[in-house]
Amino acid sequence: MLLKLKTRSRIYVAASLFLASFSAKAELSSYNLNGVDLVYSSVSNVTWTKDGNLLGSMIANRGFQTVVGEIIAASPTIKNIPNGYGSYSNFDDDIARSVYIVTEQDFSEVDGSSSWWGAMAFANYLNSIRYGGSHHWQLPTLATNSSASGLGSNDQVSGDEFVELFYHELNAELYSNIPNTLMFDNEVTGVYWSGTEEIDPEEPFSIYKAHAFLTSYGFQISTFKNYANHAWVVTPGQISAVPEPKSLAMLLAGLVLLGISMGWNKQSQRA
Repeated sequence: MLLKLKTRSRIYVAASLFLASFSAKAELSSYNLNGVDLVYSSVSNVTWTKDGNLLGSMIANRGFQTVVGEIIAASPTIKNIPNGYGSYSNFDDDIARSVYIVTEQDFSEVDGSSSWWGAMAFANYLNSIRYGGSHHWQLPTLATNSSASGLGSNDQVSGDEFVELFYHELNAELYSNIPNTLMFDNEVTGVYWSGTEEIDPEEPFSIYKAHAFLTSYGFQISTFKNYANHAWVVTPGQISAVPEPKSLAMLLAGLVLLGISMGWNKQSQRA
């Protein structure tokens, strides 16, 4: 009886270590939910859309007027800190300058880029249709420390989704382009918006700006909100753990070991 218990314990431990070693090595993992391709980041604990230019792909597939019309209908206005693009007739009115009206001019039909407000509205639109089963889509946030607030590199700032993806998971180097991998589609070598607005009392133009990430150098930058940049959104955690074939095979292997152990347990009880 003691020998059987030791054998079962070893199997449990082996199965647990096997599955744990697989989980520990995973950083980016692809999964599909209801026909939507997604990528989970275990480093940042967020899910990215597999398509790095999802807005551009939607416009190409369904038409500019249709997609942009749906985005504006779902998110006609964007609330932000009082900004210089608000009501010029009431420039001293913080309430008026904190609400921006989204229009077609905030989107580009050519490449799927948008203003900062257009990018924010796009995230809201994905929430309205529960894209991939989530209603928590948002633009990634960026750290605004001294090394990130200008044109300098922020290297590897903890808790920063774009930086963690660029440096930690895609293993890109400073001053290099974002790697073109099979994990993602349509990665843009250029500028991606973040959801982080610039707040700098000593910088008079900060009321016009938001932070962004430059994937051709690995920099955080601050740029004017009415510029045309791209949107790549994230949602917290993993929406649904749907493993790929290799992952599923590993999981099943562990479960088989556990099943064998349970079978032995029943046989020992009968004995």
